[in-house]
Amino acid sequence: MSSPSPTAPPRSFVWCRRIFLTLLTGFVLLPVYVMASSSLKPLQDVSGRFRWLPSGLTVRPYLDIWKTVPLAKYFLNSLIVAGAATVLSVVVAVFAAYAVSRYRFRGKRVFTVTVLSTQMFPGILFLLPLFLIFVNVGNTTGVALYGSRGGLILTYLTFSLPFSIWMLIGYLDSVPRDLDEAAMVDGCGPFGALFRVVVPAAIPGIVAVAVYAFMTAWGEVLFASVMTNDTTRTLAVGLQGYATQNDVYWNQVMAASLVVSVPVVAGFLLLQRYLVAGLTAGAVK
Repeated sequence: MSSPSPTAPPRSFVWCRRIFLTLLTGFVLLPVYVMASSSLKPLQDVSGRFRWLPSGLTVRPYLDIWKTVPLAKYFLNSLIVAGAATVLSVVVAVFAAYAVSRYRFRGKRVFTVTVLSTQMFPGILFLLPLFLIFVNVGNTTGVALYGSRGGLILTYLTFSLPFSIWMLIGYLDSVPRDLDEAAMVDGCGPFGALFRVVVPAAIPGIVAVAVYAFMTAWGEVLFASVMTNDTTRTLAVGLQGYATQNDVYWNQVMAASLVVSVPVVAGFLLLQRYLVAGLTAGAVK
């Protein structure tokens, strides 16, 4: 019988870790089970006392969610808004982070601290100022920002961009500058070095920024409920349509919640490797 390694953790610690991870897994998966089981029940079963084992299963709620509210239109609005906000956030963050990481200029530290300090303020603090700005811009120039997808994209950009810039600055600092110099020796200019050398080396950081920007825009409720109308409403607000004055379609709410979570969960699973690498870059030097 082999003796345990001197560096192995105590057996009590191993069992405590197993018990803790088991409880944590149950805590995470329990709401998912409740959502999934409730989405497969008739409305009368969901409205009554909750049963852990459904007496009957039906896929009718997954068919009715598209008829009770215009879920397809809300889904398209969310994809357009979140996708555009993600692309713009990544593009602007790459240029800004590259300039801060590679060049010296007056006020560089002030700019970095100012960008990061914007994350200290709660989002609701900017709700009324942005509303007034969009309304005044529309009245003055005729460009409809309030109630439009473009206005919502700009709104989400103001929240995702500061953190995206700060995250990419830290990642680009970990990319050796010798790569830039080698590219310039080969005849590349600053933009050539950026797109041919730095961006391919910074793919994990860019993916982490893209996932953060997309998730910020996809599930946001406060600004989407104020800055949109019936035509531009997103999923986060559109789910409220399943609650009427007479009843709440809980089974359809659960079914719709699972459906709208599919893009985020699928994207996270596909990009998990790049996301972890981007978030941990620069932590150990």
